[in-house]
Amino acid sequence: FFYFSSVKAAADSIDGILEEDYQANPHTPYGKSKLEAENHLLKQDLPAGKRLFIIRPCMIHGPGNKGNLNLLYQVVEKGLPWPLASFENQRSFLSIDNLNFLILKMIETPQISSGIYNFADDDYISTNHLVQIIANVSGKKEKLWKLNSNFISGIARAGDFFRLPLNSERLKKLTESYMVSNTKIKKALGLSRLPVTAKQGL
Repeated sequence: FFYFSSVKAAADSIDGILEEDYQANPHTPYGKSKLEAENHLLKQDLPAGKRLFIIRPCMIHGPGNKGNLNLLYQVVEKGLPWPLASFENQRSFLSIDNLNFLILKMIETPQISSGIYNFADDDYISTNHLVQIIANVSGKKEKLWKLNSNFISGIARAGDFFRLPLNSERLKKLTESYMVSNTKIKKALGLSRLPVTAKQGL
């Protein structure tokens, strides 16, 4: 039985690298509901010979993806500048190809134990590097504007009250670091690397 949870079941933000043994403490309704579902499943008695896998993927990317990643693609492809280049971060992503690969390998490997597994690409990528990748594959010139970060944060705070396109929550999602370890699943499957790099997938 595969339950697709989320890294946000463990934490909305993280200092350092998120491992599976991190003491889960989500604050949003999304993360809390994911964690409650995980705990419910972990309390059940598994039938003989059955396994329970709780999968915690980070942001999944692939054809037709939506959300903030798609918003970033639209900004770059329209030739618009990326105004948040002064924020330095490192983030984990997950290629849909790596996701499918891992699920298939888990099904095909009967000795892998039930449990919680983070899913992420091997490499961390900054948002600025992500803009460069999108620009390169789109045939565009990357436009990275390093506007004052305090100025941008002030605009985001104003957006909390005046419903501007940029608010504190969106700024956090676009600029924070969120690094996720995939060591546990690779060790369980005897892998050194996943088949698709983060750059290739993006």
